[in-house]
Order: sequence, then structure tokens, then C-alpha cells
Amino acid sequence: MCMVCTAIPTTVALGVALDARQRRSASYRPHASLRRRPYLLLTILAVVLLLYLSALIHTSLPQANS
Repeated sequence: MCMVCTAIPTTVALGVALDARQRRSASYRPHASLRRRPYLLLTILAVVLLLYLSALIHTSLPQANS
């Protein structure tokens, strides 16, 4: 698996863990909008970017002997 493909589940796990930590804090409302959950929003943006980059790499670059 390439480094970009490996980074996708790692990014999701880290983002979900950070969002869960924020949701457990006392000053946080559990049903807040997406704008009030910056870790979740950044995680979604990072995963979309990584998926785009992965598709770009796997469709345009020549593959090694595999």
C-alpha cells in the first residue's frame, strides 16, 4: 500500500479521537453544528484531499514492476 493510502485510515482515527476528546469536554454541546467541531471538519477535509491525491497518483503515475 502506498503512503497516501496508508495515511487515510490514520487520519480518520486521529480525527475521530480528537473529536471524541472535544465532545467529552464540559463546555462542549453534544449536538453542535459542524462549524463548532473543528477537528471533525478538518478530518473530513484532510480525507477528501488524501482521496483525491491517491486517485491522482494511482491513475497518472507509472507503476513499478508489481
